[in-house]
Amino acid sequence: MIATKVGCHCGLSEPTHGIASASFGRADQQNRQQNRQQNRQQPVRVRRRRPGGAVVRGCPVACTKPLLGSRGLDLAAERCADSSRTLTDSSEALGPLRIAVATDYDAPALATLSKNSPETVTVCSDIRQTTTAELLEAGGLSVGDAALVIGGPPCTPFSKSGFWLEEKRTSADPNASLLDEYVRVVREARPEAFVLENVQGLTYRTHCAQFSRLQAGLRDLGYNPQWKVLLAADYGVPQLRRRVFVVGCRDGKQFVFPQSTHSGWSERDHIIDATKLPYVTTREVLGDLLPGEPDEQEVVEGEFAELAAEVPPGQNYLWHTSRYGGRNVFKWRSRYWTFLLRLDPDRPSTTLQAQPGPWVGPFHWENMRNDRGDLRARRLRVPEMLRIMTFPDDFVMVCSRADAQRQLGNAVPVDLGKVVIRALLEQLGHLTPSSPPANCAVQLELPVYTT
Repeated sequence: MIATKVGCHCGLSEPTHGIASASFGRADQQNRQQNRQQNRQQPVRVRRRRPGGAVVRGCPVACTKPLLGSRGLDLAAERCADSSRTLTDSSEALGPLRIAVATDYDAPALATLSKNSPETVTVCSDIRQTTTAELLEAGGLSVGDAALVIGGPPCTPFSKSGFWLEEKRTSADPNASLLDEYVRVVREARPEAFVLENVQGLTYRTHCAQFSRLQAGLRDLGYNPQWKVLLAADYGVPQLRRRVFVVGCRDGKQFVFPQSTHSGWSERDHIIDATKLPYVTTREVLGDLLPGEPDEQEVVEGEFAELAAEVPPGQNYLWHTSRYGGRNVFKWRSRYWTFLLRLDPDRPSTTLQAQPGPWVGPFHWENMRNDRGDLRARRLRVPEMLRIMTFPDDFVMVCSRADAQRQLGNAVPVDLGKVVIRALLEQLGHLTPSSPPANCAVQLELPVYTT
């Protein structure tokens, strides 16, 4: 994705690059409309998905971002000037950046983007076969115009959920090379800065060679890349989602990651910082959506349907082992943690997965009845997934429920992206710094329970 600076507002400084304005002449608009129509008329070959990127117009920002991620990072870029938590209206608080051109190999992802951002030029192609010059030309940009390159090469090669595949464990997945394509776009577009997001698994020892090569490539360009694994819940997102961010600036200055604003206990951390806000719970963000409109694909049926319905909120298949109060069907720790997992309404959600199996949660904490009157667990509905990912309520998914989860599960939570991009623009001098975080001096330690 390539983003550009819209103008001097919301504390944004005057653009320092020769950039296109946010408003265009009639002839320019007609040419852009023709280009969009031509792009949409191009035949799309359907085969194994390849990543793409997007370009944001305003403060020049160049980025390679697979749009399969349903616009998480680009929505964050557009709204980074707003420091409030979740926006319920996508038209609210647009910031200094907006998308100029977006590219992806996945046609449904581009359809979602076009539905929600019809003014954005899209290029449906394999990023490995798309030159940076083509992307810049489509966005009306020159080398050095872009303020940011933001994106997330497909995380599947590094995702822990795929470690049952030999090629994932050995880091032999050919899609891992897409990190090199990201470096290539940064090298050729020369943005003022970049933001890359990926799964935490990229930092694992198994993928050390790929991650080191990525950092070295960006460091050789003079961007001084900094990386950190962030927990979304620490920044007000109702989800225990860990993702690595890599950020660098063209002037070589070291980027400083923003301090967390929320605190709570997770599966790894049992220390609560009482000076920070408590974690946002799923009840807080989903409660007003109940009872909601049923979805035909939401009922959990099949081999483990009765067992899933009997699992209490916040529990998983372990409920049905000898150590808990269920039916004693499974052996202890014989399945993945997400197997038959139910949301705990008083805690953030676990990670929303993009392509879960039929028994992989999180399922909603409430049961429903099927056509026969039997109690059944249910899957999350699209409006609920949007809330958990901090997308606007009026964001439209032009696809099935399963494809909506695929796109949202691959996305960056909007509020998490906003925090990172806002911090970057503040450090670049494009936004007025927000008030400093509270002093984190008081801590409470929770007891750790072992079984």
